[in-house]
Amino acid sequence: MSLQLQMIGTGSAFAKKYYNNNALWTCSGFTLLVDAGNTAPRALHELNMKPDELDAVLITHLHSDHVGGLEELALQMRYIYGRKLRLLLPAALEAPVWEHTLKGGMENTGENLNRLADYFDVELLEEGRPSEIHTGFRIEIIRTPHIAGKPSFSLFVNDTIFYSADMIFQPELILNEVVGQRDCRHIFHDCQLEGPGVVHAALEELLTLPESVQSRIRLMHYGDNMPAFVGKTGKMSFIKQHQIYTL
Repeated sequence: MSLQLQMIGTGSAFAKKYYNNNALWTCSGFTLLVDAGNTAPRALHELNMKPDELDAVLITHLHSDHVGGLEELALQMRYIYGRKLRLLLPAALEAPVWEHTLKGGMENTGENLNRLADYFDVELLEEGRPSEIHTGFRIEIIRTPHIAGKPSFSLFVNDTIFYSADMIFQPELILNEVVGQRDCRHIFHDCQLEGPGVVHAALEELLTLPESVQSRIRLMHYGDNMPAFVGKTGKMSFIKQHQIYTL
């Protein structure tokens, strides 16, 4: 069963050329958007894709480059297409995504729109428990460290693919679980190209991984200066915006 990945953006929170790091996953006619950052509505528009063509959206954490476009997508779905957006959400984000991110712009007492469920068909994901979101398409969320005190989640997709959201360097996770236990053949990892890693894995840190592991890694969430680092990433390669990858 074919699984494909297309990044509608591959850039960091501050990237302008490459847009926010958001991903379209497709499996047997089912389309999932992982993260809907500030640039997501425009990125979808430039791909001639309407919000109504999304079967679901999954949010990994609440930084604006991952959730800032969700309000527009939901409002379009309600007022243009007349239906709710299916929202896959880690249970730990259910309350904060409404109270701290969406409520200010979406609460509408005149229309009795006062809850997350008024705009979305919400499906909560439990940590460490795979969920079959469509036939042949399984997602498992795991909590990974990014900003202290703010939950952030990475993904295992169909048991053989690891997709980081935003996380600091976690060599034990990559070496012991992602590669050692699960033998993931594809690793999509956020990467800070310059300076020490603070809230993301730094390139210099990822380069300490064995070459056999590096060869599985495609780098994403990079700055607009990415071209200057081509050929300087060891056995790792950059994932490209808009290119379709069959996995």
